[in-house]
Amino acid sequence: MQSQDSFTQITLHYINGETESFDIPVTPEAFGEQLADFLSQPWLTLHLFDQTVLILTAQIVKVEVTPQLTQLEGDGVFFDCQRVTALSRGAKV
Repeated sequence: MQSQDSFTQITLHYINGETESFDIPVTPEAFGEQLADFLSQPWLTLHLFDQTVLILTAQIVKVEVTPQLTQLEGDGVFFDCQRVTALSRGAKV
């Protein structure tokens, strides 16, 4: 059995407002190195223990990664940030 350190959790947020999370069996460091390629693919294929999930990347608007990918650097990368408010949607009245 692999240790928890060898998994990276991703949460995908879709255009339609739905979200789902997956544990990927790679270290956060390895996932960070593959992130640009991961997001440039038209389709992602995730093999689960009981099924295969295909995800159209054009439908993804946000990706959350746990634990954080501190090795990412460059333009548009900010450190020591804090979330001030939770993301919310307007309710229909």
